[in-house]
Amino acid sequence: MILVTGGAGVIGSRLVRRLADSGRKVRAMILPGDPNALRLEGAGCETVEGDVTRPETVTGAMTGVNTVYHLAAVVVSKDAAAFRRVNEEGTRNVLAAAAAAGAGHFVYVSSASVTYPGPTEYSESKRRAEEAVRSEKRLQHTIVRPTLVYGRTGGQEIEMFRRFIRWMPLVPIVGTGRALKRPVFAEDVIEGLAAIAGNSVTYGKTYNFSGGETITVRRLVRILGRGMGLYPATVAIPEFAWRAAAWMLGLLGSPALVMNQGISGLGQDANLDPSEAIRDLGYCPRPAGSGIPECFRGTARRGAP
Repeated sequence: MILVTGGAGVIGSRLVRRLADSGRKVRAMILPGDPNALRLEGAGCETVEGDVTRPETVTGAMTGVNTVYHLAAVVVSKDAAAFRRVNEEGTRNVLAAAAAAGAGHFVYVSSASVTYPGPTEYSESKRRAEEAVRSEKRLQHTIVRPTLVYGRTGGQEIEMFRRFIRWMPLVPIVGTGRALKRPVFAEDVIEGLAAIAGNSVTYGKTYNFSGGETITVRRLVRILGRGMGLYPATVAIPEFAWRAAAWMLGLLGSPALVMNQGISGLGQDANLDPSEAIRDLGYCPRPAGSGIPECFRGTARRGAP
């Protein structure tokens, strides 16, 4: 039995289907009353309600489980405490429940942002969660660090960026726009995750699930625009000016924390080498230059909702 936390999420629900389609018994843990549970209709899985911030609700989900995929997380939030509560403490709760139930393998979906020299509340919460996973000696573990995930549905950060590009005829970028990224297609991440189940080669390892091509943020803007039938121009804005704008917006009640997280993310490299995942898992990420336009072809043009 495989348990997937965050099972009603965009990535989680597709991973559940992928594992179930391969003939595995899968249980999806979803938040109580989560309307996104509709994504699991016909998925061929069990569902159980649970909240990673409430340990007593997680215990029952672990009955008979051999492998845990822990995807439940907060990626974007106006509340800094949510990152610690869900991403760090929630991971510790799931780890403890898995170990107590005798599960053998814990697969943790982390983030490339843990490598940022300039951390954010989000990246720090994921880094501390990784440390907790490595420290739990009762379980074998595998850690996965996706880079900038994109897909027609899914990838909160890339979707926020797409909306920004769609509404702005002149797209401001952080710093020089030369930060290096390896955007990764959601389905490539899912295939890589599925290949970890029952694979002892992955025990104790950390894999970079990055895309098949390194590009700058400036080129990312052009590629995303092309996928929407747009040809956006860019203008470089120094990071200190972005920070000042975030501070002023915060005074006016806007979500400065969200803006600061985006500034940090787009201003730092996330150019992680996926070669170990390619060797061990047959991971085969597609290049952003072809994958993004194909993924978003036919989506709304500028000004459309």
